[in-house]
Amino acid sequence: MSSTDSLSHAARPAIGFFERYLTVWVALCIVAGIALGQWLPAVFQAIGRMEVAQVNLPVGVLIWIMIIPMLIKIDFGAMSQVKGHWRGIGVTLFVNWLVKPFSMALLGWIFVRHVFAAWLPAAQLDSYVAGLILLAAAPCTAMVFVWSQLCKGDPYFTLSQVALNDAIMIVAFAPIVALLLGLSAITVPWNTLIASVGLYIVIPVVIAQILRRVLLARGDAHFRHVVSRLGPYSICALLATLVLLFAFQGQAIVHEPLVIAMLAVPILIQVFLNSGLAYLLNRRLGVAHCVAGPSSLIGASNFFELAVATAISLFGLQSGAALATVVGVLIEVPVMLLVVGVVNRSQRWYEAH
Repeated sequence: MSSTDSLSHAARPAIGFFERYLTVWVALCIVAGIALGQWLPAVFQAIGRMEVAQVNLPVGVLIWIMIIPMLIKIDFGAMSQVKGHWRGIGVTLFVNWLVKPFSMALLGWIFVRHVFAAWLPAAQLDSYVAGLILLAAAPCTAMVFVWSQLCKGDPYFTLSQVALNDAIMIVAFAPIVALLLGLSAITVPWNTLIASVGLYIVIPVVIAQILRRVLLARGDAHFRHVVSRLGPYSICALLATLVLLFAFQGQAIVHEPLVIAMLAVPILIQVFLNSGLAYLLNRRLGVAHCVAGPSSLIGASNFFELAVATAISLFGLQSGAALATVVGVLIEVPVMLLVVGVVNRSQRWYEAH
């Protein structure tokens, strides 16, 4: 069995217990984080001071535990499959890199700076916009495999598209973020941004690919077993990071409880806009439904783990940017399951042309 097949098998189990109830866990983390932040402020202030070169060490460790198990699943050799799905690949790349980040910047400007500006903390408006941009600037890496499986997507297309997106992300994430932050009149700390790309993309990708080779050398069954065992650690690291974030954000949330709901509006619009655009473009181009489904899902979902990490590095644990990225985590699962449902129920309509 090839390494591509092994990744396909690793991605095939249905959505797991932790992933299915991710929104519930995030909600519990909000409550736990806010409560702990109020009860043990000195502890979390000490954690906040554990920094080296503007990187919070506890959060940095948690982010690596969160990201590396996901990146182990990525087979860059799967990019050889691109030629078989060039229209679907083209649509997804167009939506991921030319539509999604720019549409989110526009939606952030509309809703944060104008529609909801009177009800949001004035000092955090720029930071909220920056968080939304970070959330949209990187396409999802791990959960896409679950969404693709749920809509009976072509596994080879999903593998090749994710591998290609990850390769592009290494070189495109920083320039796109810098461009959009600049257009939004937000000062870009280039040194911190480049360091974040290295710390949260390049180094984890290298470590993950080395581990992938080591695991595959011991057989496909061993690889699949280890990958399945690592999944819960990744989710637990995400939840622990959220507890820290909400411990620092507790005061702001207690005093401004509607902030999360207002930040969710542009994120929801962005998901439906980009998934719908990708789905319709694929139909227009005559792409098979098994490719159009994952294409629309990849075009809509976000690599929120990277967004959270970068927001913390650029703007801090207590920033509006960090909070905005966490809102993306909160609504990811229910919204993407809704998109999966639409894709599945519309298959007959999609193929009737």
